Amino acid sequence: MIKTSTEQTHDLSQKSLIIFDWDGTLMDSIGLIVKSMHIAGEANGFSSSDEAIKDIIGLSLIKGIEILYPQANSEEHQKIVQSYADYYIANSASSPFFTGIEDMLAQLKAQGKQLAVATGKKRVGLQRVLDDSGSEHYFVMTRCADESGSKPDPQMLKDILATTGHEVSDAVFIGDSVHDLQMANALGMTAIAVNYGAGQAQVLTQEHPTYQVDTPEQLAQLLLQPSQS
Repeated sequence: MIKTSTEQTHDLSQKSLIIFDWDGTLMDSIGLIVKSMHIAGEANGFSSSDEAIKDIIGLSLIKGIEILYPQANSEEHQKIVQSYADYYIANSASSPFFTGIEDMLAQLKAQGKQLAVATGKKRVGLQRVLDDSGSEHYFVMTRCADESGSKPDPQMLKDILATTGHEVSDAVFIGDSVHDLQMANALGMTAIAVNYGAGQAQVLTQEHPTYQVDTPEQLAQLLLQPSQS
C-alpha cells in the first residue's frame, strides 16, 4: 500500500529530477552487505547483529564500522574496512536490481525525467556496480560519500542540485534508511521511503517521508503516474 504523510502531498508528475539511493533502493544488495560485514567483523575478532548492520547501511563504510564496533581502534577499523571490501567486491556481481526497477528507470528517462544517485558508497564501489549492471546511462549525475560527506549530511543532494541546475522544489529523493530521509528532510526535499530495503517501515515512518511504499512495483506506480492528492 502506498502511504502519504499527514503533511501536504506533492504532485510527483511535476518533479523533473529524481534522485535515488542505491543499496536497498535500486539494487537488491542488503543481504550481501550484511553477510560481508559479518565476515569482515568476525575475521578481525568482532561481531554484530543483522539489525545493527542494517541500521548503518547508507552511511559511509568507515562511519558505519566505527558505529558498529566502537570498541575497536582506528587500525582495527581499517582492517575491517579492507576485509569487508575484499569479500563484497568478490561477490558484488551477484546483486541484481530489484524486479521492475530497471524498467522503471528506462520509462522515467523516456518521459524526460533526469535521474541521479546519492549513495553512501565510495566512488570506486559505485562505479564498479554501475559498470557491472550497465546502468550508468540512466543517470545524469551520481554522487558518493567520499566526494560529499556521509549521510545524513545533505551535501550530496546540494551538489546534484547545483550541477543539474535544479531547485529543491524540482526534486524528489528515494531511499530505504533513516539516514536517507534525514538527508532529504534537511533540505525540505520531497522524500519517498521504501520499505523493501534495509529500514523497518515503522522506523522510517518516524522520519515523516512524503510518501512510503512497500514494494518496487508501488514505487514505479507512484513515480510513473500523477500522484493522487
